[in-house]
Amino acid sequence: MADLTIALAKGRLQDEAIEFFRRAGIVVPDEARRSRRLLLDDESGRYSFIFVKPADVPVYVEYGVADAGVCGRDVLMESDADVHEPLDLGFGRCRLVVAGKPESEERGYNPLATARVATKFPRITADYFQQRGVPVEVIVLSGSVELAPALGLSEHIVDLVETGRTLRENGLVVIDEITESTARLIVNRASYHLKRDAMARLIANLRTCISEKPGQ
Repeated sequence: MADLTIALAKGRLQDEAIEFFRRAGIVVPDEARRSRRLLLDDESGRYSFIFVKPADVPVYVEYGVADAGVCGRDVLMESDADVHEPLDLGFGRCRLVVAGKPESEERGYNPLATARVATKFPRITADYFQQRGVPVEVIVLSGSVELAPALGLSEHIVDLVETGRTLRENGLVVIDEITESTARLIVNRASYHLKRDAMARLIANLRTCISEKPGQ
């Protein structure tokens, strides 16, 4: 039986997470990219990895299906899962922003005076506009949020931005930055105490890589 089960987010952070673990001495085989669940061994102990949707990582960790997990800060902000967050892993850096048409930046126009905002992050979006006293209708989309203004679904969007290229290609500009996001290690609160030795080894291994750059 594995010492720890670790949930990794499929998609944007998956390859970087696998590389980060490799640099920490925990080698995830190539076939892991195609596997729903893979049990592996490394010199620090036995780890079972499960690959799930990003939004599911905090849920799996909270309920103890996984002892630990890696997901973006954006996912943690959107989730209400009760998990412990011991490490900012530092990779997967991007921004969560409010974006809209270029005319949103014109003088005299209030970029926050909008009725509809499309996003994959309804909780963060609602909190952001509520704090500014701006009533909005939050339109939840599962993908291609950047198309919403052009299709007439919304005036603005709230979405993750890495290079900004997708926004530019769809005629959008950043109006405001809500937060920066990086990958975080989260752990189940019970596991953190009950499996303290294995958890301490995992955290110590990962900590050695936080200040490193790939290839070092």
